[in-house]
Amino acid sequence: MAEYITKNIRNIVLLGHGSTGKTSLVEAMLYRKNLIDRLGKTTEGNTVCDYDPEETKRGFTLSAAMVNFVHNDVKINVIDAPGYLGFRGEAKQAARVADAAIIVVDGRTGVQVGTDLGWDYATEAGIPKAFFINRFDDGEARFAKAFNALRERYGVAVCPILIPMIGGDRVACFLNLIDMKVYTYDEAGNLSHGSKIPDEFIGTAHEYRDMLLESIAGTSDALMDKYFEDPESITREEAVEAIHEGIIHGGIVPVICGSAAKVWGIAPLLDVIVDSFPRPTARGVEHDVDGNDVAIEKDGDPALFVFKTVADPFVGKMTYFKVMNGTVKRDMVLKNVNGTEEKLAKIYTICGKKQTEVDSLCCGDIGVTAKLNNTNTNDTLSASGKAQYAHVISPTPYMAKGIIPVSKGDEDKISQGIARLLEEDLTLRYENNAETKQRLVYGLGDIHLDVTVAKLKARYGVSVALEKQKIAYREAIRKKVSVEGKHKKQSGGHGQYGHVKMEFSPNEEGGLLFTESTVGGSVPKNFHPAVQKGLEEAMKKGVLAGFPMTGLKANLFDGSYHDVDSSEMAFKMAASIAYKEGMKQANPVLMEPIMSIQVYVPDSMVGDILGDFNKRRGRVLSITPDETKHGSTIIEAEVPQAEVLEYTIALRSMTQGRGRYDMQFVRYEEVPQNVADGIIAENKANVEE
Repeated sequence: MAEYITKNIRNIVLLGHGSTGKTSLVEAMLYRKNLIDRLGKTTEGNTVCDYDPEETKRGFTLSAAMVNFVHNDVKINVIDAPGYLGFRGEAKQAARVADAAIIVVDGRTGVQVGTDLGWDYATEAGIPKAFFINRFDDGEARFAKAFNALRERYGVAVCPILIPMIGGDRVACFLNLIDMKVYTYDEAGNLSHGSKIPDEFIGTAHEYRDMLLESIAGTSDALMDKYFEDPESITREEAVEAIHEGIIHGGIVPVICGSAAKVWGIAPLLDVIVDSFPRPTARGVEHDVDGNDVAIEKDGDPALFVFKTVADPFVGKMTYFKVMNGTVKRDMVLKNVNGTEEKLAKIYTICGKKQTEVDSLCCGDIGVTAKLNNTNTNDTLSASGKAQYAHVISPTPYMAKGIIPVSKGDEDKISQGIARLLEEDLTLRYENNAETKQRLVYGLGDIHLDVTVAKLKARYGVSVALEKQKIAYREAIRKKVSVEGKHKKQSGGHGQYGHVKMEFSPNEEGGLLFTESTVGGSVPKNFHPAVQKGLEEAMKKGVLAGFPMTGLKANLFDGSYHDVDSSEMAFKMAASIAYKEGMKQANPVLMEPIMSIQVYVPDSMVGDILGDFNKRRGRVLSITPDETKHGSTIIEAEVPQAEVLEYTIALRSMTQGRGRYDMQFVRYEEVPQNVADGIIAENKANVEE
């Protein structure tokens, strides 16, 4: 395989709403470059990028996949990112190493939630953007409606490059507004150009060309002067260079339309990528973990950034990286900031699941290596071992499900399998909750968790079921009581005797506060630790529903003992008896975890969120404008954990995916009696008789 220099590399990520045709666009690019002989379809599971068994089964993209090809002597790396919300961590990883984003829009539906999210991911990554409006082989596609919606939402920087020319109710051909060249396609997708613009379309053509020239003129004073004197005096070379500069600096967001299914508009799109999209060094700097600028030196010390990890049970760990500095070569030894060294035994470029071994990759190129033992996503490997590039900031998962092995004895296999999946998916979290005795897996939604379960079975042979997350309720008391506990047993020989008198009261500090105020040796000091131990063990179960008791003061003020029959065990039993009797008398109550939640939603959806919190026993604390995003509001509230176990799904439904939230535990509060009655009845079997 030929080697490419940095200026002849383009790294593109495809973003957008689910099912807009991102994967089909990759197929069309590969078909146009004669790298495949037929177009695959996601619904048939035969595309180059959707090769994972779960993707072929479900018919949509679950993880970012890469292809590369050459167009006009320029190597183009394309990363096809998922559009579904449960897999947005993959999209953010892909945007982190791309140098430009193409946001794919369905020409029938126009701007959708995924369009906004794709724009946000690219903005966060600091990369230029372009739009590809797809599906103009469908009679329901409407260019003017889709284009106007994009311009209204994202500003006048959005400008047309390739537009459809409609004849009757179908697209007859396409017009490249840069050179006013007409592209016509036959039924086989073969391209011809050079025909005359139809008379009935001339007015529309010049209307959109004026938009393009106006955007181009805004990139420099010289072009602005030419535009005012005579817009048509701007040459093609000047236009291409202006678009290139405008894309890099965000002043131009080009719009190209076509049909991935019919391979329409693909050749002009590739031309724009090569001519106008930025090379990897266009920005001149990268950022380190502290946000500082780091110069990109194509001939500097080798350094790479790991943006994705795949845990393959057969091949081993596959590490996807971008060369951030210098040239990376096979067998090179690089260092991590943690002090470990890694040898790049082999380096590959990748096209779907096909790997091609190469000797080296230059600055800005993207590749894969295998079997790096101590390197994970977000790590930097460099010659010095001191470089550390800015991490991918992954969404935090809040939706949890209990995970149960279908077969007994698979607990260890679950832990091992989950550990591998955690390496490749930073939006997963796993916890073995000691309080509820439940293994919990956290994800970004129900489909995300379903896919995780499917991967466990397919890759590691572990069948598991998901169950509802259990709430770690607790119990407390509300009044002071004095009780006694006596354990007395005689069964021949030495008997057992322990007797305590205790005062129990609420402890606002939480936990157990044990004191003693006995006089005259009624309970010898050597038995005091046994009394405390008995209480600590008894507090593991409350008297209402068997949940742990919290916030208890216990004072041992009297009791008695027997010279022969008293023992530590007897006093532990006596303390337990006193505890059970005392808790029944001390007005026991059920306590539930309260979560602090911050919801970020468009202004128009605030009312729906507030109404929903009322139904969830929530208390709204504040409503403030989101300073980081125009037209967005932050709602801060406190709500019982039991009411937000599946809030991920609820918020997605209420906001059509436009809302997001953060959540943290804050404290325990008493459960209202009407709610507590149901919980107590449900957990009656947990209380010891």
